[in-house]
Amino acid sequence: MPVAVVTDSTAYFPPELVRAHRITVVPLTVVLNGAEGLEGVETDPDDATRAMSGRRVSASTSRPAPEQFAETYRGLLDAGADGVVSVHLSAELSGTVEAARLAAAEQGGRVTVVDSRSTGMGLGFPALAAAEAAARGTDLPGVRRAALDAITRTTIFFYVDTLEFLRRGGRINAAEALLGTALSVKPIMHMPDGAIVQLDKVRTASRGLARLVELAVEAAGDAEVDLAVHHLAAPQRAEQLVAALTERLGDRLRATYVTEAGAVVAAHAGPGLASVVVHRHR
Repeated sequence: MPVAVVTDSTAYFPPELVRAHRITVVPLTVVLNGAEGLEGVETDPDDATRAMSGRRVSASTSRPAPEQFAETYRGLLDAGADGVVSVHLSAELSGTVEAARLAAAEQGGRVTVVDSRSTGMGLGFPALAAAEAAARGTDLPGVRRAALDAITRTTIFFYVDTLEFLRRGGRINAAEALLGTALSVKPIMHMPDGAIVQLDKVRTASRGLARLVELAVEAAGDAEVDLAVHHLAAPQRAEQLVAALTERLGDRLRATYVTEAGAVVAAHAGPGLASVVVHRHR
């Protein structure tokens, strides 16, 4: 059995990719207005949207326990995997990488953990690259290198209607959120070093989507690319982004994936989220 690949539920893969590439997904936990559930198993995007639309919103998330990862790794190794590469969302956003590393330390060097420095398909594309390398029979260090290489070729941008949810979750400071609210700013964010950083600001949602397209085209450069578009309770925004990017990138666009973000990202970004992930081919 080749090297197995593990990721977490914030990759927001299309289900067919998970099945086709035999990727194991470990869910994070989200608590919405006191109701706790495993992302993608017990809590879905609709649950998050309903919770976020209320007047009083209480949302939090937590990493998988190290033992949850340990059980996953043991199961894959016992089933005959040569090793495991475990690729996860940014350590700047979650303790998931730390939990995975604690569990990996118990496996005698047969499990290696990679911090994607991103989330959504910013995490998903590196995990997918690892799975493709594993399917070719690449050894454990080679599968890890495939994930790390993909990270350098993947860029994420996202638009949110308000900074308030990011402030509540501690992902940006209160001063940034207050200023954005006072000025009715619609922020464009990115993750240059694994942390969420404001890249630009616009006045309207339509301008925000147009700016996402501009940034994605710039990130693509002259390369052939795969794209992922995520949204939360905003399918029309996703459709607009796909249409605009398809037109702009033309035959350099290889594949496009569209998924709704899950409850973990919803808890920190809020409804209206729109995101573009650019994965450049060599």
